[in-house]
Amino acid sequence: MARLSGPKSKISRRYGLPLFGPSKALERKNYPPGQHGPKGSRRKQSDYSVALAEKQKLRLMYGLMERQFRGYYETASAKRGVTGETMLQLLECRLDNVVYRLGFANTRRAARQMVGHGHVQVNGRKVDISSYQVKPGEVIAVRERVKSKQLGTRGLELTQIVPVPDWMTVNREGLSGQMTRVPTRAEIAPVVNEQLIVELYSR
Repeated sequence: MARLSGPKSKISRRYGLPLFGPSKALERKNYPPGQHGPKGSRRKQSDYSVALAEKQKLRLMYGLMERQFRGYYETASAKRGVTGETMLQLLECRLDNVVYRLGFANTRRAARQMVGHGHVQVNGRKVDISSYQVKPGEVIAVRERVKSKQLGTRGLELTQIVPVPDWMTVNREGLSGQMTRVPTRAEIAPVVNEQLIVELYSR
């Protein structure tokens, strides 16, 4: 399975956002990487480059390759409703993202690894597919194994000050949780303008 790799700190500095979780690099160097980074860019960005940057930020934040990310756009555009909001909801309902939101991992990348290594179950059955679409009411739990419980407990310790979203409930003692409903755009609070992404793909 393809996965993203590369200098996470440089990518985060390029877009000025902690796309992969908390990063001290942004605190130390709050300017883009490269020899011209500290001076700032004087070149005016085109509408296309702005939209492309928005797409890249969202894609990288969820840890997706281009083909997979475009698939979410195509699925969203085929559904009723606002395409941009639907796409965000599909991304938020990914199993790795739900594990991350519940606090069992402190980054989406760690949550994806946790799912891929078989430490998570849905409704009592092991699911190791990160892109699995979680439905409201399904119970997400850390498996009853020593290693799995250690990972889940460690994740909760690292994320104990991070509030659980209103559209989720979590049982910290039982290392389980639920997505009670699909979140709205306001609850997702995206760091990008998803409408620009929709316009980019619809060209």
